[in-house]
Amino acid sequence: MKQNNYEGALQKPTGSGFNATSTTSDVIKGIDLTGKIAIVTGGNTGIGLETVKTLANAGATVIVPARDVEKAKKNLQGITRVEIEEMDLIDPASIDTFANKFLTSGRPLHLLINNAGIMFVPLRRDARGIESQLATNYLSVFQLTARLWSALKKAHGARVINLSSLGHHFAPFNFEDPNFEHRAYDTLQGYGHSKTAVNLFSLELDERAKPFGVRVYSIHPGNIFGTELTREAPIEILRQFGFVDEKGEFLPEVIASLKTIPQGAATTVWAATTPSLKEMGGVYLEDVDIAQLAVDSSIPNGVKPYSLDEASAKQLWKLTEKLTGVTFNIA
Repeated sequence: MKQNNYEGALQKPTGSGFNATSTTSDVIKGIDLTGKIAIVTGGNTGIGLETVKTLANAGATVIVPARDVEKAKKNLQGITRVEIEEMDLIDPASIDTFANKFLTSGRPLHLLINNAGIMFVPLRRDARGIESQLATNYLSVFQLTARLWSALKKAHGARVINLSSLGHHFAPFNFEDPNFEHRAYDTLQGYGHSKTAVNLFSLELDERAKPFGVRVYSIHPGNIFGTELTREAPIEILRQFGFVDEKGEFLPEVIASLKTIPQGAATTVWAATTPSLKEMGGVYLEDVDIAQLAVDSSIPNGVKPYSLDEASAKQLWKLTEKLTGVTFNIA
């Protein structure tokens, strides 16, 4: 068996014993995280909040960086072993400040869960002129992981979990125009190529990081009801997907078909904690298992081959260092 997942060589379900209806309570059974340190971005709402609760209840100390610290304090109230810090993923200086503070503590980092993300947003750019979905969903992940690299190595067995999405099916990564400077902006195309970037980064980072005991996974949590991801979604897009009626109300049959938040967070928690992935990384996960390779339209879910392409992954790494000004040396 090949030891990396370039071209999807390892994209075969393992028979994990779990499925789309499995919850965080199911996958955490028997797992003791006492003494482990985790960072979960977006950890004060939705599946991020559920992830934090689950890890903390299993004994981990969980740091939650948040743009709105007061909101985070309110949402995380009563959960033990949680630390809240300020960080804004759209602001590179804020990412560096957070990372430097953590590194100063001298602690190892056993779990880095890059959970935060945005979708359905209008065209916005950060201070660098970078489109906001690319900046938030991918470039911030690269920068934060790079800045925390020494703490991940110090753990002598760390995992990085990057939240991707089935939405990567919307678009391959556009190397010619990543920031929509020469084409009309399409929010779903922007989302799709930002999540394809997450897959390519996870693939390449795992290959470079595994000699240091760090394994990396990208995951699709599923389509979930009750998160904040659709808070800016135009009503016409939600109608296009068949989610809402003419009044903008979610259809009952749609709600019934979606995952609950504990089901949506299950794949993240499994990826972070299961012993079965100890010797394998760089894979794309969904429904609490390794996903199929979506080689054609007969496989509606799974992972697209273009987001596991070795040449694209290496090209993206170089481009990302140029866009962010962050050199990520794995050593």
